[in-house]
Amino acid sequence: MSETTIADAHTAVLPLTGRRAVISGGSTGIGRAIAVLLASEGARVFIGGHEQEQLDDALSRIRAVGEGDGAALDLSEPDNVGRFLDAAREAMGGYDIVVANAAVGASGLTEMDEPTLRHAISLNFTHYLLLAQRAAAAMGDEGDIVLIGSMSAYVLGPHSTVYAGIKAGIQGFSVALRRELGVKGIRVALVEPGMTGSTMQEPDISPEEQRAQIGEEKMLRAEDIAAGVHYLLTQPRRTVIQRLTISPRAQDGE
Repeated sequence: MSETTIADAHTAVLPLTGRRAVISGGSTGIGRAIAVLLASEGARVFIGGHEQEQLDDALSRIRAVGEGDGAALDLSEPDNVGRFLDAAREAMGGYDIVVANAAVGASGLTEMDEPTLRHAISLNFTHYLLLAQRAAAAMGDEGDIVLIGSMSAYVLGPHSTVYAGIKAGIQGFSVALRRELGVKGIRVALVEPGMTGSTMQEPDISPEEQRAQIGEEKMLRAEDIAAGVHYLLTQPRRTVIQRLTISPRAQDGE
């Protein structure tokens, strides 16, 4: 078989080498896994985290495979999204990939007090919109915005009203934003993980129980989600993976 025939059998993919990625919530869980994978493939990454100790640990792992910097900021606080992106621009000279990932768990509406509810909305929803708004303005006519949602958008139960409502909102926002920015050269993708092992599962599911469920293929590893993000970022610019849902093969329920 000729080399031309072989080449025609697969679409050309975009390398990550030289690209600059900003990842909120990049110090733990899914965000950390995304940062490590992208850095290992030649991208320079800038991560955000709430705790300095977790941020330092993540940067140590990232720097073992590539280049990375970061900042410890609470992105639920006013003006901190802007500070975060300004710090990323200063560290890397700009960015062409932004991953909105930072989030906190939330429960039923009547089970939360007002300050906790406002914090969940600010971090899980408002920060996504502000990050995308500023990124779109900074990227110009080419870039990628990846929103990490959740399959919780489909789990409509009495103890998930706030979290499910927010994730459903992110889902609708991603579709409309793709249409707004796609014609300007910026791709928008939504990744919806199913049950994934991370500190967000604690204390309801201990680390030991998480490892057991991963072994039983009822729970994903954060690296599984990172592989999905890698896939959508390396597709030709003419394409956009608008929504990628990744669930454990043996996960119970929705």
